[in-house]
Amino acid sequence: MTQSSNRPNAQLIPIRRGVDLPRRARDPRIDAFRGLALIMIIIDHMPGNPWEYLTIRNIGFSDAAEAFFIMSGIAAGIAYSPAIGRWMSGDLRLWDAIAPLWRRAWQLYIVHIVLTVAAIGLYAWAADTFVRSEFRVMHNLALLYEQTGAAMAGLVTLGYQIGYVNILPSYTVLLLAGPVLVAAVLYAPRTTLAVAGAFWLYAGATRLTIPNHPGGGGWFFNPLTWQLIFVIGLAIGVRHRKGERLVRNSALLFKLAVGVLLFIAAWRYVPGLGSFMNHKMAQLGGIGLPANIVTHNKSMLALPRLVHVLALVYVLSCLPVVTHICAHRLAAPLRLMGSHGLLVFGLGTILALAGQIMMDIEPNVTALPWILPPVAVAVCYVAALLAEASRKQPQPKQPAAATAPRPEMVASSSTA
Repeated sequence: MTQSSNRPNAQLIPIRRGVDLPRRARDPRIDAFRGLALIMIIIDHMPGNPWEYLTIRNIGFSDAAEAFFIMSGIAAGIAYSPAIGRWMSGDLRLWDAIAPLWRRAWQLYIVHIVLTVAAIGLYAWAADTFVRSEFRVMHNLALLYEQTGAAMAGLVTLGYQIGYVNILPSYTVLLLAGPVLVAAVLYAPRTTLAVAGAFWLYAGATRLTIPNHPGGGGWFFNPLTWQLIFVIGLAIGVRHRKGERLVRNSALLFKLAVGVLLFIAAWRYVPGLGSFMNHKMAQLGGIGLPANIVTHNKSMLALPRLVHVLALVYVLSCLPVVTHICAHRLAAPLRLMGSHGLLVFGLGTILALAGQIMMDIEPNVTALPWILPPVAVAVCYVAALLAEASRKQPQPKQPAAATAPRPEMVASSSTA
């Protein structure tokens, strides 16, 4: 029996650790949930509005910040792991692998500086225009006027941060460490997650943080503890790119996660249960358990907040209907805003701070808390539409490079 000549030549191809896989279709959940988290951040950054009751923080302990970090980690794992993997397999130079991460970190740093300066200017203008001196002391702004030189130096070095404009520094630091974190997740994901968890526990127990200067204290979003949720997101993103799950889809785990979410909701709202649980946590703290285990501290990414967001992510990831909803045309605005996340975050931050000022100036205008958050979200959506239109606009063709003359033509012209 003869072998057909059309049969493909089958051969064993060695698979090296970190080799990139074919690009998969973009998961609509990533942009949709990132867009939703950004909308919640805009709403929550205007305290006192009725829309706050619809955000994630009212169903548990975590809020849009945890969602932002884990979604950012997932997106980073998907986007940056191929280049790091190619470097690990010897197919790419080290700089070419790490440059995209560091360029993004630099971009975030610049955006943070611009947002901080814009916020300072906005509150200074409000203080002068409305003769309200309190606008010069809100959100840690007083240090700028009391220790101007130190505050300006701290602004550049990220040691001086003002309220509501303090999440990007931690994300910037994590992206600077991104090449090491991504490589570790690719090489030994379980070990990396264990080390990240142990470091989270150590940093929380010892209150290890990056110090503020001036003013003392530490960063509100402590990257030494928040790294854990970012690394978990990276591991999810790396597995997702390979068409795999970080944690298997299990009926038992799903029921356990739903049970955790229900218990946390009861902790929040059932009379007596919350005070009982908080008292028990205080007792555990009294016998020496670390503060990030027995409190709800946001800077430390305390355990109740971490457990809540991870349970929520697991439940949502196990429901096929969630993918269909996120892919629906009605979810297109969320996906669009999520795909232009940095633009929406930056613009939304400024609009939210302006909304704070307006509601402080006119506390008796009851319509403002109802109107301002939706208007801010609508403006951000329009900005995302314009950015998308600009992205899709055809680029002008570059003029063709001049053809180099043949050697004989050069010789003939030189003798003319």
